[in-house]
Amino acid sequence: MHTREEKMAAFGRLLDIMDALREKCPWNAEQTMESIRRLTEEEVYELSDTILEGDRQGTAKEIGDLLYHMLFYARIGEEEGAFDIADSMNKVCDKMVFRHPHVFGPEAGKQTSAKEIADTWELVKAREKGGNKTIMGGIPKAMPALLKALAMQEKARGCGFDWEKKEDVWAKVREEVEEVSEAVSSGSPEKMEMEFGDLLFAVLNAARLYGVEPEAALNRSSEKFRRRFNYVEAQTLSSGRQLKDMTLAQMDALWDEAKAKGY
Repeated sequence: MHTREEKMAAFGRLLDIMDALREKCPWNAEQTMESIRRLTEEEVYELSDTILEGDRQGTAKEIGDLLYHMLFYARIGEEEGAFDIADSMNKVCDKMVFRHPHVFGPEAGKQTSAKEIADTWELVKAREKGGNKTIMGGIPKAMPALLKALAMQEKARGCGFDWEKKEDVWAKVREEVEEVSEAVSSGSPEKMEMEFGDLLFAVLNAARLYGVEPEAALNRSSEKFRRRFNYVEAQTLSSGRQLKDMTLAQMDALWDEAKAKGY
């Protein structure tokens, strides 16, 4: 591993490269915060993939890519006279110091469990904002729905608004299943959308309570579906047929075959 001096030198090198590219590369020079935003989103998902795959060298690479994007935004902010990377770093330092009084404040040294910190996290953040913002106000509206729902549930938990016993969540899940069934019977698209949403929200709550990461779980199931469907398609094509020529029973048989083979 590198020394602190080596880490600082690497950060300085990246700053120098950012400056050179911004000043001498036509493509880099014409970029704006808005134009690189979509690319940043892609980088975040690429980082997430390497973490889920347990690829530590890939993770190191993607962290670098994402860090470069952060410096890109800061460089543009500096050119606009709005802020620079030091402002960004000092802001997050101030925030972390404020939110961790058990480490940096008068409570330093006090025995505090990870659960106690998590249970009061949102209340500490609310004090930091001076009481002029709501607990849910910091969740981006453009956030993907699954991640947004989980973020809301975590923020509610941080204020003490959560199930007393995780087992109690199943009654809520069953209740939502019944309400979905009733909505489907009603034939109302609006009611069906609302009740399916409530059911998904309840299932996400259950996963959270049992320590399951919903995004990772759904991704794993999606990839399993991909593997098995690819098997069905490959076996169908190898027999000289197309999927559209297959009956559902024939495709189900190949699906069961894929499952038995561990796909």
